Amino acid sequence: MKLLGLDIDGSEKEFDLNDFKGQKVILYFYPKDNTSGCTQEACDFRDNINRLTKYAIVLGVSPDSIKSHKSFKEKQSLNFILLSDSEHLLAEKYGVWKEKSMYGRKYMGIERSTFILDENGNIEKEWRKVKVKGHVDEVIEYLNN
Repeated sequence: MKLLGLDIDGSEKEFDLNDFKGQKVILYFYPKDNTSGCTQEACDFRDNINRLTKYAIVLGVSPDSIKSHKSFKEKQSLNFILLSDSEHLLAEKYGVWKEKSMYGRKYMGIERSTFILDENGNIEKEWRKVKVKGHVDEVIEYLNN
């Protein structure tokens, strides 16, 4: 499955998870660019990128457009790949496209989740319904062991 995304340097290109076979991947799904929780999570990944990339490559995924990702990436100086899953294909594959509720209104959206994929692309570890505070530290602790 190919998705448009922004590479580490901000250039637009097509990505396929198969492109990352042979290395571990931190695949994290977040609901929306430029919102408080998602910005905090992205900045936590950004600020810890050297501690993470000695083990795995980081891929952030949301349903936002490439245009939105460009703005988010530039504004926050993000130093990892962002994928645009506008049709929710990857989110559905990983079971993170869920019915949510806010102020009594039901809607479909991303359940904040992180997956560690092994060198063969299989799920090695997963965190569902992620709480942003301290999450990147949990990921690093897992990778250190």
